[in-house]
Amino acid sequence: MLGIKDACNIFPLKLNHLLALTGLPFFTDPEKTLHKLLTRIHEEQKISTADPYKFVHRTLQKNPSVQVKKILLRLKEGGAYARVFHAPNLSRSDVEAVLRQYLKKKSPKPWFSPFRGINSHLVRGTPWLEDLHRFPNKRLKVEFLPASPGAKAAELPEETLYSLFRTYGKLVDITPRPTESKDPPKYAILSYGNIRDAIMAKNCMHGFVLSEFEGGGKYGTMLKTVYEQRAKAHAWRGWIFNHPRIVIPVLAALVGSMTFMVFDPVRTFFIKSHITHNFHLTENRLYNWFRSQLIRANEILTFKRQKGEDAGMSVVWDDRRGDIEQIKTWLMETADTFIVIQGPRGSGKRELVLGEALEGRRNTLLIDCKPIQEARGDSSTIFAAAKQVGYRPVFSWMNNFSSMIDLAAQGTIGTKTGFSETLDTQLAKIWQNTSNALKELALEGRKKDDKDSELGDDEYLEAHPERRPVILIDNFLYKSQESSLVYDKISEWAASLTTANIAHVIFLTNDVSFSKSLSKALPDRVFRQISLGDCSPEVAKRFVINQLNADAEDGNDGEKSLPSQIREDLDELDGCIDILGGRLTDLEFLARRIKTGETPRKAVHQIIDQSASEILKMYVLDIDRTTRSWTPEQAWLLIKYLASTPSLRYNELLLSDTFKTDGGEPTLRALEQAELITINSSNGRPHSIKPGKPVYQAAFRQLTEDKVLAARLDLAVLNQLIAMESKAIEKAEGELALLGELPGQGREVKDRVKWLLGKMQASQGKIEGYENDGARLKGVLHKEF
Repeated sequence: MLGIKDACNIFPLKLNHLLALTGLPFFTDPEKTLHKLLTRIHEEQKISTADPYKFVHRTLQKNPSVQVKKILLRLKEGGAYARVFHAPNLSRSDVEAVLRQYLKKKSPKPWFSPFRGINSHLVRGTPWLEDLHRFPNKRLKVEFLPASPGAKAAELPEETLYSLFRTYGKLVDITPRPTESKDPPKYAILSYGNIRDAIMAKNCMHGFVLSEFEGGGKYGTMLKTVYEQRAKAHAWRGWIFNHPRIVIPVLAALVGSMTFMVFDPVRTFFIKSHITHNFHLTENRLYNWFRSQLIRANEILTFKRQKGEDAGMSVVWDDRRGDIEQIKTWLMETADTFIVIQGPRGSGKRELVLGEALEGRRNTLLIDCKPIQEARGDSSTIFAAAKQVGYRPVFSWMNNFSSMIDLAAQGTIGTKTGFSETLDTQLAKIWQNTSNALKELALEGRKKDDKDSELGDDEYLEAHPERRPVILIDNFLYKSQESSLVYDKISEWAASLTTANIAHVIFLTNDVSFSKSLSKALPDRVFRQISLGDCSPEVAKRFVINQLNADAEDGNDGEKSLPSQIREDLDELDGCIDILGGRLTDLEFLARRIKTGETPRKAVHQIIDQSASEILKMYVLDIDRTTRSWTPEQAWLLIKYLASTPSLRYNELLLSDTFKTDGGEPTLRALEQAELITINSSNGRPHSIKPGKPVYQAAFRQLTEDKVLAARLDLAVLNQLIAMESKAIEKAEGELALLGELPGQGREVKDRVKWLLGKMQASQGKIEGYENDGARLKGVLHKEF
């Protein structure tokens, strides 16, 4: 009996995976099904080499030295067993040599391998015809088993194995069983260079018994051959874990590339949709039509209030028409600089720009810095910044996770992996994607047949400033004393947009020192600036009257008089506005109170009372000194001074004892950020201090008129001043003691001693005066409630 060679000769090994499909209802016997399919192809398509059985039979029948009696196909191993009869004068080895020579010269080529013929070898063992899911491999496991029960098998040396198995093909390696392994049976691993050689060796040598003469031991040794599968998964896993310096950077590069190729276009799309409001429900025409019909049918209250607010604001916009037109003119010009709208909180900066200057303009992006600055932690800050521009998907939680991986890798391999990114880098990615979206929107309407189609993108945007989107950055420098990272990145990004002519950038800020921050991004530019203040008394009065008349006008039947004509208490309005000032938020609050039936004077008193309570809570009584940059004594001193005068000299206040301890200026800047005061500048330097809101001066006056409160806080100021003078005396005493230890006591130190004694006397005089004042204030606290 002879074994015929493998898959590349009779059946292709690449189709072995089809034989594993045993669970399908129509594929219960894969070998039989494939054999029928190949036979049908042979009969219908007339392909002579399609049927392996007939192909082998026809090939061997042409040899007159042998006669084929039976063929057993092994499609899984790509070969077949053939039982042949031969002439009596030929030995088994002669028959093998004749067939091998014949097949080498006259063997036809299979349909799937036109350059390689069929090979054959004599089967020396006992074949095992199994249909297990064990598929061919280059590695063979040769087990040494006893030839009979109870006998002992010999462990064959490498030389014997080589002489037995080399005839079937090139051996790459022979690996004996590890010496520490004591588990039976004994074995060796043979590695072939070609899988066809391994298949031939396995089928021809399985069950072969090696006699004592051949090296098989006293009782003989039987060889059992099986395919040894490599543990590829474990090998790869081991390589990955053993080479982190290579794997981790490669993995980081792959992740970055995938993020750039897959997520960046998606994020740019969402940013563009956020700017153009394509998916905003309020921009849908059908939705707006239904909403307008419902409002008109039901006459809901919110509609009336909105109309009243619009009517009142029209007075303000008429007064500020020059500023509105100036902004529109700037947006039509080519100038690579910022537009800055500065004004106190409640002065209507956002409404002025969005509602009036940018009304009807497409491609506007509003970025509110307040939620970004108030976010706690890098992940929250990234999420808040991404939300402002529509950047999604955003995996802000991955920043903490990748930081942990980076930290662990640095502890194991000694270097960072590059997975984690700083907040600076993450924000730069968000702004860069936004820049790409803005540029695409700016160039969206460009056509090939335009008269300036030959211009490049940059030249086109420079020539058409009206095509550029507008970015409105609100609450710029809000709580900037806590951290300036976000504002630095925003100003740098805005500078890149303006210098590249991609977009117009408008900053809205309450901080008068905005130029210090923006000049870092554009040091050689002059900013275009509009300062919004409070309304004039005439405009403020018209604003309140229009607010009162708006609802009446909405339901007026032509016979009823307007509230401003009926109410006699509106004569108080002039005096109330002088107290309240022209801050829009306070004027709206006043109008609402008057609508409820209160007189203007009572409404103003209520507003003053509320403002006084807020001042005490926020700046004087309930403050945490660890988080605030001022003391209650400093805040009270400002309240006391501004209660009697509308403005203070900036430098004069810095010379006061209460403010000169810590430099004074950081404290004043912090109080300005907290909106207790407003610092006015002239020629680029601060020169005066005013209340943060006009109504605050009346609130300050009311607080100082409270004798108990004033006595308590004045006493605290005196105690602080006494402590400062006592500290100065202790310092002078210490220096005098040091001078007293000097030898000689010459006239060189007399002037210094005299000066120190004078300082001590002056400080002592101040302390005595402070204590006298303190005794008077304590008397007030003992008598008053």
